[in-house]
Amino acid sequence: MFSLDLFRKKYKTDSTKVKILDQRFSFFIPRELEPYLDQNDVFHNFPLWAKIWEPSVVLADHLASLTPNGGKNLLEIGCGLGLVGIVAAAFGHKVTMTEQNSDALNFARANALTNLSPSSPPIDIRRLDWNHPDLDDMFDLIVGSEVVYSQKDYDPLFRLFKKLLKSDGEIILAESFRESSFNFFKEMSHSFEVKAQKKIIRTPEKEIRIMLCSMKFK
Repeated sequence: MFSLDLFRKKYKTDSTKVKILDQRFSFFIPRELEPYLDQNDVFHNFPLWAKIWEPSVVLADHLASLTPNGGKNLLEIGCGLGLVGIVAAAFGHKVTMTEQNSDALNFARANALTNLSPSSPPIDIRRLDWNHPDLDDMFDLIVGSEVVYSQKDYDPLFRLFKKLLKSDGEIILAESFRESSFNFFKEMSHSFEVKAQKKIIRTPEKEIRIMLCSMKFK
């Protein structure tokens, strides 16, 4: 059984606040990255999960705007700190959040406990390896943000989609504009109808371009 008290004892954390539509959320984030780095190769399995990325905010906002259907279930892949799945649950969706990294899963569980009310639909948080997706359920909606970084992930993600997405289901991914993302959606277009929207987040320092893509089986 996950314990918030034990989480606070194990991890050094800060918090960050996010507002989605009319709701405010507060998320535990790691205070520093050092404990999660491979000391022999800092770029190996770099802890990308340890930050809330802009595409996650875009995806969370999109899901919050969708009318929930209690008969449909949503799977989040690469949930990281849990923003997307937690927001979706807070707005009434039936959510399963997944992540491979055990520390990320603990942060996601802690963030779910602190942000979701008893009236929210139950949320399932579990480990998932894209190379061996061992979930028994199939899903109406599969979502993810900043999950396409490397070509080596293309085939595992495609097989995961084929196994876990219902025939009339939908995949929604939010990705930064980068070559690996464009190539991924081009590859997926052989099997899926792909529709993309460009979203822009502006900060005082920069403009961030994000692709919000919907995919359905052809």
